[in-house]
Amino acid sequence: MEKKKMNLPKGPNTLCFDKDEFMKDDFDVDHFVSECRKHVQLEELREDLELYYKLLKTAMVELINKDYADFVNLSTNLVGMDKALNQLTVPLGQLREEVLSLKSSVSEGIQAIDVRLSKQDDIQRKKICVLKLIQVVRSVEKIEKILHSHTSKEMSSLEINSPLLAGHILERIATEFNQLQFHAVQSKGMPLLDKVRPRIAGITAMLQQSLEGLLLEGLQTSNVDIVRHCLRTYATIDKTRDAEALVGQILVKPYVDEVVVEQHVKSHPNGLQEMYGKLLAFVPHHCRLLREVTGGTISSDKADIVPGYDFLVNSVWPEIVKGLEEKIPSLFNPGNPDTFHEKYTISMEFVRKYERQCGSQASVKRLRAHPSYLSFHNKWNLPVYFQIRFKETAGSLETAMSEGLHKAPGKMLSKATSTEAKKETTNHLSTIGHSASAPNLSYTEDLGSGSETEAKSTVLSTNQLVYIVSDLDTLHDQEVPTKASAYVDNALKPLHQLQDDYQSMLKQSIIQDWLRGALSNSTQRYYETVSDVLSSVKKMEESLKRLKQARKTVTSSSTGTNRGLSDDNKIRLQLALDVEYLGDQIQKMGLQTSDIKLFSALVELIQSAKDLASTEPL
Repeated sequence: MEKKKMNLPKGPNTLCFDKDEFMKDDFDVDHFVSECRKHVQLEELREDLELYYKLLKTAMVELINKDYADFVNLSTNLVGMDKALNQLTVPLGQLREEVLSLKSSVSEGIQAIDVRLSKQDDIQRKKICVLKLIQVVRSVEKIEKILHSHTSKEMSSLEINSPLLAGHILERIATEFNQLQFHAVQSKGMPLLDKVRPRIAGITAMLQQSLEGLLLEGLQTSNVDIVRHCLRTYATIDKTRDAEALVGQILVKPYVDEVVVEQHVKSHPNGLQEMYGKLLAFVPHHCRLLREVTGGTISSDKADIVPGYDFLVNSVWPEIVKGLEEKIPSLFNPGNPDTFHEKYTISMEFVRKYERQCGSQASVKRLRAHPSYLSFHNKWNLPVYFQIRFKETAGSLETAMSEGLHKAPGKMLSKATSTEAKKETTNHLSTIGHSASAPNLSYTEDLGSGSETEAKSTVLSTNQLVYIVSDLDTLHDQEVPTKASAYVDNALKPLHQLQDDYQSMLKQSIIQDWLRGALSNSTQRYYETVSDVLSSVKKMEESLKRLKQARKTVTSSSTGTNRGLSDDNKIRLQLALDVEYLGDQIQKMGLQTSDIKLFSALVELIQSAKDLASTEPL
């Protein structure tokens, strides 16, 4: 509320100060005196203040005299007011008692109504439960009646003559069973349901057994209608995955057990290709009927398609992968890199051909997202294969360098040699990454395409070879890392730029929220990358240890010597330095590392790797 401004009496014009200064909210005596002393002496200031003080006293007396009559009349009018107030006390008390009595009566009425409404709600809930239990009992009796009529002599003879009739009956039972399941879930906890539950369990077992037998019969006789009715019934009771698992067990697994034999693969030159060929032939020969019913072929009639199934993804492929992993574990062994490369190439070609048999792009996406598909690809330890190839190449080069360096003749590197080198490079690196082989291919093409007059330009001089070996030694024997990698600064550069460019335009809290969100997302992805790198390094170490034990005949010149910290532990230390530097940069941005999601987990992951690296003897 705005304060009403008081009007002070006007003083003479000869005053050395402004009277309105006294009414200011920030009035300060010391400041007032110091300002006045700049213009007059203290004696003159004191005289002016005493003069204005007398004016204020006079104005106050006049103000009191002006309103004195009203003060006197007010005291006169209040005479006898206490008696009038006392007379109102009794009726007000009676009114209060009546209001309290009415309030109590209304509260009792409301409470009684609440009790009745609660009882009515309880009765209504029990009534609904009873109706649902009645529906459960009716559904059970109806299904049992259908089963009883189905097992009579007349229906048995019809079933023998027409298996399709059994499919229609199972469809009726499945529809009723669906309603039974719904009402049973709604009646959960009722005592009567426990008495009916054994009958429901018997119906469930009978229905599943009948469906399994009917599906098997339909597949054996290639009866499209029976298979369609059976799969539709599975879908009605929400058991599509059971049908796919059943197909995998009764149809796919026996075939895989017969085809996937490790002895045959090892004893025949093209045993692996033959095995994959037989596995690919399973789909058109044994899954044609299922694909036709579920819409997995172009010729399928859309009106009769039973959706919700993908047997190639959920039935065939998991059993194939399981058979390969259990029966041919040597398939994924990278100990012999040449054999590993051949097996991997053939296997990936098999995967591509299998994907072509899928009916749609959606089916291919489901296949690639299936756990067994990912498990199959993870079995191929490509980092270990690359490490073996790399060490072989480095060892061969070091052996050649130890024999001395000589200039090569100008015509030594022919076009045929470069072509062979291209093939060898492709064999070694195509499975690792196309980008790694591109520079080597272009280099060998340039060497092979030169004419005889340009032979001297294609000769590698001794100095050039020394530079190559120097780069190789840098890769193998680099010093123990002592500072963070440059990629950390490059990754944080946009965030620093954001903070610098917008600090004068936006609030600091908004900028920090943006930085916190960006760093949280980046840290999450960085955590996944670091975890994958550390896992690959660990697998590589274990595989190389096993390889070293198995290949004892390899000379020391081809394997090299371990001088100082190993390359794997250098990777661990480098990652630890990168994460520590990242934490420092986060704090320099004005944030706390505890506010960044997964950063604490990243620090723990790196710390364990750093501890592992520090235990290695130098």
